[in-house]
Amino acid sequence: MVSIEVRGACVEFPIFDAKNRSLKKSVLGRAGGRISEQKVPVVEALRDVDLSLGEGARVGLVGHNGAGKSTLLRLLAGIYEPTRGRASIKGRVAPVFDLAVGMDPEISGYENIIIRGLFLGMNRREMERRVDEIAEFTELGDYLNMPLRTYSTGMRVRLALGVVTSIDPEILILDEGIGAVDAAFLEKARDRLRDLVGRSGMLVFASHSDEFLVELCDTAIWMDGGVIREQGSLRDVVSHYKGRDVFENLSQETLERLDRADAAG
Repeated sequence: MVSIEVRGACVEFPIFDAKNRSLKKSVLGRAGGRISEQKVPVVEALRDVDLSLGEGARVGLVGHNGAGKSTLLRLLAGIYEPTRGRASIKGRVAPVFDLAVGMDPEISGYENIIIRGLFLGMNRREMERRVDEIAEFTELGDYLNMPLRTYSTGMRVRLALGVVTSIDPEILILDEGIGAVDAAFLEKARDRLRDLVGRSGMLVFASHSDEFLVELCDTAIWMDGGVIREQGSLRDVVSHYKGRDVFENLSQETLERLDRADAAG
């Protein structure tokens, strides 16, 4: 059973200037040199975060740039440890923060499919079974035999999306990174993203797109200044964050789905 339990978690980053980091200061300090004490400033990226998520959670993160969304994602993925408090993650995590991470520009598209899959927690045999299906989805044809450095930005996004949407995660940590592809392919990618979310035991998704949030999530967390300002139904949280009812023009079918999610919550 997958779960995320975070209690009183803080993530802080000390800011060192060149003087703080200098080898001379370090050596003199250990040798008894006369160096005045200086406090190191600290950026508090997350503060007193409490969060409990279980199997089936589909959570969207909203907030302006610098609000703490990406830091929270990295805490949940186990990349950052809390400097205070605790974070307990049960389940295999597939962190998808940057579609380019785990890809090598000097090797072929086919080889990158394997490498990217390994980076996301799959094994080589699993990825080899998926190669043909991923290749068909990307529509890149013979380019898959060429080095990644020869690809356009859109082609790289196609390849990365093909791999990401082929995995079977227990906990999917997703930071929006889609946009450099044509509209027809993006619609195709959305279908695969929906399937990916359906296969995952849990989703935490940071996005500025109301449309994507509605498609993939049913609850939301509003991050502001490194703290959770509000947590609840997707409709309420996003509307409070935006200062208006952002879902008033949605289809009746979508509104009914959100109502069912609210009732279940």
